[in-house]
Amino acid sequence: MRSHPRSLCLLLVAAMAMAAGLARAQSMIDMVDLTTDQFTKAEMSRADIEEALAKLPEGEKLDLFGKALNNLDLSGMDLRRVNLQAARLMNSNLSNANLEGVNLDSAWSLNSKWTGANLKGASLFGTQLVGANLDGADLSRAHVAGDFSKASMKGAKLDGADLSANEKNQSMGLMRGTFKSTNLEGASFKGANLRRALVEYSSLNGADLTGASLAGSELGGSDFTDANVTGVDFDGADVNSARIGAMKNADKAKNLDKARNLERAFRN
Repeated sequence: MRSHPRSLCLLLVAAMAMAAGLARAQSMIDMVDLTTDQFTKAEMSRADIEEALAKLPEGEKLDLFGKALNNLDLSGMDLRRVNLQAARLMNSNLSNANLEGVNLDSAWSLNSKWTGANLKGASLFGTQLVGANLDGADLSRAHVAGDFSKASMKGAKLDGADLSANEKNQSMGLMRGTFKSTNLEGASFKGANLRRALVEYSSLNGADLTGASLAGSELGGSDFTDANVTGVDFDGADVNSARIGAMKNADKAKNLDKARNLERAFRN
């Protein structure tokens, strides 16, 4: 009896959730074989997707749950009516694509291109974007609890986005915005919620964090030179080895004196 692709994908997502719960300190990438067809080939072409969208009845969505869409050029496409939950978009090009409000939960898109993409209000829970290029992408008001380690997000917009840790459901480990060695230079986080987010060894040179919450976040080794921290809440944030001496409007930040490991931060 042949298994249905959607069932297989659901099993894969469930298996990864169980594995992550058992080994929270281990990267999800280490738990998956990225050389399989699911992560290297494509089940549909750009033309196939365009044709399916053209035939889609008004008010309905194109369900591409768990589809392998690797190495595709989907740049500039309007994908607002597409469900991309658990989709595989490895090395794909979604530059300037419109994905406003799209579900990208548990999607995999390593080393992909999202420059200038519209991701306003999108859901990226458990999404893997390690090494991706999101320069200039707009993630305003998005739910961002994925892994953006080693990604480039220069000038990206995350105003009002929720990057905080999900403390209610930890079956997949502590899901939160994760930025390790990420280029966030000039990015905007105005009013964003980064409570308990992981932002380590990343560059936030010139970033605008006005009114954001960094309470309880892990900021070890990150560079905040020229970052605007007006109204930013640092309560309980770990600033071990972080460069915070040249932040803009540090005197207008909140609870900077309550940050952890303040004595170990670089302040000059």
